[in-house]
Amino acid sequence: MATGRNRAAARVAGAAALAALAMLGTVAAASGQDVTLRLHQFLPPQSTVPAQLLEPWAEKIEAESDGRIAIEIYSAMALGGRPTELVSQVRDGVVDLVYTLPGYTPGLFPRVEVFELPFTGTSAEATSRAFWEVFETEMKDTDFRDYHMIATWVHGPGVIHAKGEGVRSLDNMARLKLRAPTRVTNKLLGELGATAIGMPVPAIPESLSKGVIDGAVVPWEVTPSLRVAELTETHTEFGGETMFYTAAFILAMNKRSYERLPDDLKAVIDANSGGELSGAWGAVMEQFDAPARKIATDRGNTIVRIEGEELARWQAAAAPVIDAWIAEMDERGIDGAALLEKARSAIEKYSATN
Repeated sequence: MATGRNRAAARVAGAAALAALAMLGTVAAASGQDVTLRLHQFLPPQSTVPAQLLEPWAEKIEAESDGRIAIEIYSAMALGGRPTELVSQVRDGVVDLVYTLPGYTPGLFPRVEVFELPFTGTSAEATSRAFWEVFETEMKDTDFRDYHMIATWVHGPGVIHAKGEGVRSLDNMARLKLRAPTRVTNKLLGELGATAIGMPVPAIPESLSKGVIDGAVVPWEVTPSLRVAELTETHTEFGGETMFYTAAFILAMNKRSYERLPDDLKAVIDANSGGELSGAWGAVMEQFDAPARKIATDRGNTIVRIEGEELARWQAAAAPVIDAWIAEMDERGIDGAALLEKARSAIEKYSATN
């Protein structure tokens, strides 16, 4: 079934197919009440998220609907456009579902950034569960009012992957051009002295190969599909109870696509959405850090771990990013300090139960 979906993706002729899908409508009737939902995402199909999260989820939906819901997954932007356009594609009904980062569209989902602040998240599972909880109370009717949300989650501990000697202390950051995924992480790297260059994940290999960047911050799990262990030599991890950084992800559905479903098929989608799914997906992403890390160690790459007094230096240097974010939220009419407290409280609660 997964192979069939990927073959279908390969047959799509980019932007022309995207336009055709928009004209035809998002939920295609197969027979009677049967529907086909198109899920668009930016990663190669062998990456952790499509292979370990999206494909099994799609298969479970199909099974629990007795085949009445078919989900076609189009990977690596097979339907055209750029990763930054995924949220508009699903909002406007060009596709039915997207996996993406809210951070790829800075300013559109401001409240989500609370989970991307430095040294805030703990484990990916606890932080993902907290993300869904705060989404329901603070974001559902604000940031995400134009979407039907399936899951909200984060990846495991962010790592700095760099060429040569890489990053062994805070002092090394000043000489590096580093890729960052989101606005918050861009600000963090800049505050720490690096030159931050924002770009989606698929651009990392070419940018490393051509010397556009000296390194990138990404979690371990995505590095195999990007050949990061081949393109860099030094990988900097962080100790402590909180993560250096993480990035937020969503699986979002077009509201009309959901509302047009009959009640029994809505129930299938609902049973496979929410906090449990979000926490499980965060946990799976973190589980795949270890085998990806082993690829780097097997190559003889250097692993640096920031701990103790040096870690305290990083945390102190990162603190202004949090203060500035709170001030920005206040200017937008959002109580940033209160939102951060809710996020930290929820993360602490779920960390204690995992």
